[in-house]
Amino acid sequence: MASDLYPTYYNPLIEKPERPMPNEVAMVGAGTIGPDIGYYLKSALPEMKLYLVDIVEKPLEDAKKRIEGYIQKAIEKKKMTEEKSKAVGRDIHYTMDYGEIKGADLVIEAATENLEIKRKIFAQVEEIVSPGTIITSNTSSIPAERIFSGVKRPERTTITHFFAPAWRNPAVEVITWKKVDRKIVDYLAWMFCATGKTPIISKSEICFILDRVFCNWCNDAAMLLDTATASQVDKVAEEFVFAGPFYVLNLTKGNPINVEASTLQMEEGQHYRPAKIFQSVESWVTAPTGSKVDVPDDIRERVSERLLGVLFSQSFDIINRGIGTLEDLNLGCQIGLGFRKGPFDIMRDLREGETRRIIDQFQKDHPGMPGPKGEVSAYLDFKRHILVDQMNGVRIITIRRPQFLNALNEEVNDEIWEVLKDGENDPTVMGFVITGYGGRAFCAGAEIGKFSQLLGDAEASIQYSRDCSKLLRFIDGAEKPVVAAVNGMTLGGGAELAMRCHRLVATRNAYFQFPEVTLGILPGIGGMVVPYRRWPASAQVFHDMIRFGTRLSAERAMEIGVVDRLVDNYAHLIASAVQEVKDLGVHVEHIHDGPVEIAGMESVEPPMAGKLLLSREVVGIISKAIEDAARATTFEEALDVGYKAFGQVACTEAAKEGISAFLEKRSPEFRK
Repeated sequence: MASDLYPTYYNPLIEKPERPMPNEVAMVGAGTIGPDIGYYLKSALPEMKLYLVDIVEKPLEDAKKRIEGYIQKAIEKKKMTEEKSKAVGRDIHYTMDYGEIKGADLVIEAATENLEIKRKIFAQVEEIVSPGTIITSNTSSIPAERIFSGVKRPERTTITHFFAPAWRNPAVEVITWKKVDRKIVDYLAWMFCATGKTPIISKSEICFILDRVFCNWCNDAAMLLDTATASQVDKVAEEFVFAGPFYVLNLTKGNPINVEASTLQMEEGQHYRPAKIFQSVESWVTAPTGSKVDVPDDIRERVSERLLGVLFSQSFDIINRGIGTLEDLNLGCQIGLGFRKGPFDIMRDLREGETRRIIDQFQKDHPGMPGPKGEVSAYLDFKRHILVDQMNGVRIITIRRPQFLNALNEEVNDEIWEVLKDGENDPTVMGFVITGYGGRAFCAGAEIGKFSQLLGDAEASIQYSRDCSKLLRFIDGAEKPVVAAVNGMTLGGGAELAMRCHRLVATRNAYFQFPEVTLGILPGIGGMVVPYRRWPASAQVFHDMIRFGTRLSAERAMEIGVVDRLVDNYAHLIASAVQEVKDLGVHVEHIHDGPVEIAGMESVEPPMAGKLLLSREVVGIISKAIEDAARATTFEEALDVGYKAFGQVACTEAAKEGISAFLEKRSPEFRK
């Protein structure tokens, strides 16, 4: 099931490499992006020793001020404790002496985009560091074969391409090339993922994956300036991205970088020549993102089709040449470049005929530009939100939506359901593991946006609940075991999914929570039913979780039997979950029919979730539904109680207030 780019696993955390996290990291180049990369690593690994190296003192002084500013802002916004801030700010060395980095485990070069300068840096670094040190470049466009052509140990070198702002942008391209040891690539992907990034593996081709998209997007935007202003182009682009090309070029001072990248791509044809205006303009006159800009319809249409044409052209080329995978390109454009939807999602929305018309016209206007090989539909059939790996006959399903903390929606549920359904009928599949991408979240619940459209409509809300239960009902009846590997926060619909699995394994930092009551709603796809039928002795714990939004730690969940095994790290989590699948074999225990006896619920006045005053009406609906579901004579009947309670709560003022407050990012004020 793996590809050339991912010969073992798509999820980089499944196997823990032999190397530990780096103790010392050196950033060579303290200019634009180097300090940001350093700050990201120091924030993720506070006890690490960080060196910032430059040949000029001024960039080092500026880098020091910048990092100190980042730390101060993090404290002010309560994203970092005072204690952690001290660790992050400690052991950062700003130096002009390369000799100081001799103990570095990892060296990342982030100097100017000049091949000869980079080669000189690596020759110097290689003479200083140990043979086991990993050496990488942050180049955005130069292939690894060229940069590392003169090094003595090419097997420990590669490219790690970060995106601005590097301390916050989750994307990082890790390049695989013919001379690098694949273990180095896998280690870097593991390290970045474990420290909060989303690594994307790319072949070593000019501009790799995402810069190939971005540079051509910007270049074609510049070529539109004969009929549109920079502000007009940006405004039209905002339909597809959160910030237009000229706004981003100003922000990143990207004009010269764009010229260099386009010039490199001219090796593939003259159609990649950079727009001449880039060499005459230092910054662009453009309006702030989101501001009003008048764009006549004819200009809007021309700009839109041109931008989509170049986006589609480069996307087809990347896939045709195997530079990246469909999944990585689609996600990378969103998390790395700020696209609202991935290119293949846009194509799917436009449908094949319109997509084909746009790309055909673009190729006609730009002879030589690549297009699809065959039907457009062949590029659209892939899992957008999950990764599927295989380990010893067990399918590992990873929810990969890091930008939404792996939240669920209908597409995610359908993709998981399709893998389970296919595996149920495959004799080579023993069972399944469901987990979340990265170390922060198993699943942050279900997306709330669509529910706002159902407020006030009981029947539509009941049907919505039933529809959202399709995946969970399949797990209920599955003959092959489904095990939840819970990593980090597990909220709302994520907790319902995890508790529906036949067994649960969790990392020690994991926790479960039903925060729906704080939104004026309730867990309506089994959350008020399943915990009581599987672990009735712990009913009081679930009463508090569902009525007051209390948190259940993994340790406590282990004590009451919800979690079957606790582990220390992600790799152990997956291995343990796979073992649970094997231990269960064909002996899957399904949720039984019949009523269940549970502890009574004490009335709490006023009902509170921390400092938030809850809706008495909603807490009352929840309490009654829990009791009615427990008395139900069949499991199906009990679930139906939950669906109907969800419909009832959707018609309350509390639900309207709670959902509105969530979307407006404010605290709700419940009146009854």
